[in-house]
Amino acid sequence: MKLNHLETVFEVIRKQSTTDLSSELRALSDAACDLHGDSVRAVLFYGSCLRTGNVHDGLADLYLLVDNYQSAFNSRILAFSNKLLPPNVFYLEVPYEGHVLRAKYAVLTIDDFIKGSERWFHSYLWGRFSQRTGIIYAHDDSVIQQVHQALAGAVKRFITQTLPRMEGPFSARDLWSRGLSLSYQTELRTEEPEKAAEKLFDANPDYYQTLTSVVLESSPFNITVNDNAGTPGYEVEVSPYDRCLNGFAWHIRILQGKVLSVLRLLKGLFTFKGGIDYILWKIERHSGVRVEVGPVLRRVPPVAVVVIFWRLYRQDAFR
Repeated sequence: MKLNHLETVFEVIRKQSTTDLSSELRALSDAACDLHGDSVRAVLFYGSCLRTGNVHDGLADLYLLVDNYQSAFNSRILAFSNKLLPPNVFYLEVPYEGHVLRAKYAVLTIDDFIKGSERWFHSYLWGRFSQRTGIIYAHDDSVIQQVHQALAGAVKRFITQTLPRMEGPFSARDLWSRGLSLSYQTELRTEEPEKAAEKLFDANPDYYQTLTSVVLESSPFNITVNDNAGTPGYEVEVSPYDRCLNGFAWHIRILQGKVLSVLRLLKGLFTFKGGIDYILWKIERHSGVRVEVGPVLRRVPPVAVVVIFWRLYRQDAFR
């Protein structure tokens, strides 16, 4: 029996999200779960370490999905800050077979994860989780179903919000590169958005090509498919009004995202052990720009962040 559209998207995502994951990742996941107890419903893995398959390459990026913030934290302040400006981000080190595994993990309720992936105006979640994502742990089958639903919703929203930005014939690579570049521009990043986006697509082109073909079958826009060259090409019909409205929305997301990124970094300084050093390391790793922060500034993290970003801005570290 032929699968319907939604079931087909689920199937593509399910195959990718349930691939074998390393014992190192499971050690990191177990350590993070131990810190938040029975509130954890799922642990997701995404980002550069997933693409390379090497958890020793920088920090593994994890998301802990919890039932509610009150049960996830012993601190009312942490619970409130996570609800006010999700997510909270934490740093984790785990000794493992003579090495130290490192991760940063974000905490979200599963309800916020679903809403953020499917309906948030800003691309913070649906821009991230339209990308390939692994499920390290899930409490039960119903949680897996909820996660798959959110991931499918993220892909659909990502593609729908990107299509009005496409003009003329385009490939799946063009579509994803454009959408990821737009999403990256809504945050403070040290890499060139276009290069980072193309790198992500090229790490798993078959997956993104398949998702594109499936989602475009139910696009709200009129799509023309040209398969003469072997690799499908597309054209989309979008009214001038819809293009203008979509362009305005992305401009708002970019402005909104810069503000939210700074606020999240400020908040993260109080939850992220070694936060200043991590920020400096991450920026230097991607841009080659190094900033020194003295001991006086380190004692006042919010002031340190302002000084760091001003110095980095003047050195063109951000794209």
